[in-house]
Amino acid sequence: MSNTNTSKLSFKEKVGYSLGDTASHFVWDMVGFWLLFFYTDIYGISAAAAGTIMMIARFWDMAIDPIIGVISDRTNTKWGKFRPYILFGAIPYAILAVLTFTTPNFGEWGKIIYAGATYVLLMTAYAFVNLPYSALGAVMTPDTNERAGLNTYRFIAGFAGQFIVTGFALTLAEFFGKGDKAQGFQYTLWLFAALSLVFFFITFKTTKERVQPPKEQKNSIKEDLKSLFGNQAWVILAIVGIVSFVMFAMQNAAVAYYFKYYLNSENVALLGDSWLDKIRLYLTNVQPFNVIGTIALIAALPLSKPLAKKFGNRNVFIGSSIISGIFFMMIYLPGNKDIFSIYLYNIIAKMAYAPAVPLLWTMIADAADYGEWKKGRRATGLAFSASVFAQKAGWGIGAAIAGWVLAVSHFVANAEVQFDSAITGIKLLVSIIPGILYMSCALFMIFYKLDSKTTDLMKQELEAKRAAEK
Repeated sequence: MSNTNTSKLSFKEKVGYSLGDTASHFVWDMVGFWLLFFYTDIYGISAAAAGTIMMIARFWDMAIDPIIGVISDRTNTKWGKFRPYILFGAIPYAILAVLTFTTPNFGEWGKIIYAGATYVLLMTAYAFVNLPYSALGAVMTPDTNERAGLNTYRFIAGFAGQFIVTGFALTLAEFFGKGDKAQGFQYTLWLFAALSLVFFFITFKTTKERVQPPKEQKNSIKEDLKSLFGNQAWVILAIVGIVSFVMFAMQNAAVAYYFKYYLNSENVALLGDSWLDKIRLYLTNVQPFNVIGTIALIAALPLSKPLAKKFGNRNVFIGSSIISGIFFMMIYLPGNKDIFSIYLYNIIAKMAYAPAVPLLWTMIADAADYGEWKKGRRATGLAFSASVFAQKAGWGIGAAIAGWVLAVSHFVANAEVQFDSAITGIKLLVSIIPGILYMSCALFMIFYKLDSKTTDLMKQELEAKRAAEK
């Protein structure tokens, strides 16, 4: 593994790295957007049981994340510390993705056990690939601006994966299933699994690890953890990760219900025959909503690097959280015929929070640098795994809350007419609650102190130190 001070990354390396996030999103977004809906409306599991499965699986996932981080930090191969996990973890990842969306008829409790087991194993395989993948981005270059650029490529490719999953998964399932929704989902996952294998291999072949821990650093899990939890910048980012991913999980899990039971209702179906009414009727499907929202995200992602360079990572994140949170909350207001307002608020919200997405991962890498700069210890894998641990805690909590809110609001799967309380619960899950949560991230980020001046100083001093160690 090379230890060069070269900061600039080639276009080929950025694109190659970014395809790993496309592969990751095939599973992440199938789980985040469709799994709860798949469990309740296709596999026939109750909303409360499905939400509990998702929370338990996420907490298991969280438990193994730091272990993977510690192991990857101590991995030394001719391919590097993190790249081997991408290569060898891709196959079990692909197989388990298919099994999670397979529907054997094991009876009520058998279904719950099967769903829980496959979901837990899938999240384990996902962690063994995605955690080293995320850490890889921090050791490809020591330059924070190059990292911001790399993460912009990453999330453009990642949201392209989201675009495919949220915009075409249901269409693909219908095409492959030919009336059998369960078979359609399974075959769709075979397609996504095959693409994931190809993309992960490209990521492995085109990337290179350049930043290594200090030569004098001794392996010590105790010292790594002490350094990590003594790193204020990392602690703040971990809290922000929990809160923001509660928001993402809750909203993503609820959006399919929002369209099926609120927008695609009898009132909307009774619209007139004008071209405007036909557009409205088309937009009451969840897939156009997801596609347009993802396009808005992708369109605004390139703003991340120039905005961060001008205003700083923290300030951009704070502004993004406040503006997007406000517009997410506004989605609650329109009636089910006011489709255009719903789309408009969602587009503005997505464009507002897009620049913050790559910046969160850029700041985690900066926090790893900060630990090396201040404490003389670098544990990149642990820093990222512990951050993802926090985010998955948020994801598990958010998905579970979505299931529980549906249960307590008297939601009935596949019922043509829902209770008013169920409709209110669904609306809150996609608007008010996630909006408040995302705005609250701005409060935590006020205490994040790694501004541009500090990251520039860190880079200069760490590069000088690494050069002296040669």
